[in-house]
Amino acid sequence: MTTTTTRAGRVVTDATVPARAAWSAVVRAGSLLTITDLHGNQAADFLVYDAYDTSVRYSASDTVQAQGGIFLTTGSVLLSGEHTPLMTVVEDTCGRHDTIGGACSKESNTLRYGHHTWSQHACVENFLAEGARHGLDQRDLVSNVNWYMNVPIEPDGTLAIVDGISAPGLKVVLRAETDVLVLLSNCPQINNPCNGFDPTALRATVSEPDGS
Repeated sequence: MTTTTTRAGRVVTDATVPARAAWSAVVRAGSLLTITDLHGNQAADFLVYDAYDTSVRYSASDTVQAQGGIFLTTGSVLLSGEHTPLMTVVEDTCGRHDTIGGACSKESNTLRYGHHTWSQHACVENFLAEGARHGLDQRDLVSNVNWYMNVPIEPDGTLAIVDGISAPGLKVVLRAETDVLVLLSNCPQINNPCNGFDPTALRATVSEPDGS
């Protein structure tokens, strides 16, 4: 792919991730990853690892504990289980993203929606297939971020997956604090409102600062 230059720096990867598909990339320290919701109301499941030691990986519990809240937005730092920063949200035009809803799987689909959903594709399968390209397997999957997914917490402590608050063209921009490997599953879920029951494409753009 030909690189281009924008005000944000030199674009090294600019990919449209089709509905239900997976995507991955190594993002160098200081570079930016922009995930754009092209059509609105599309959940993007996300995992991040140290590029050279994948045992150092995103930890939902450390991230939530450090920031004192369960939702991610501008200023949130994605921490590893060693409490080291992996990526920082530097821009967010949506306003809130989920840390606790997890990734859909064939098993969770059958439990929640019935055995007839067993054959449906799911984010866990996306993560396994894309992660295998980088030497990852089932043991390397951890609780993930869900960009654009709306999982509110009610006063009684219950939670639900409800209609998203995203819209076409909204984006989240993350800065890599070290060289990282990122995995993205453009969620294929059609049984709850996280994708408006109609999965659509996302855009993933990696840009490096000028002079890098």
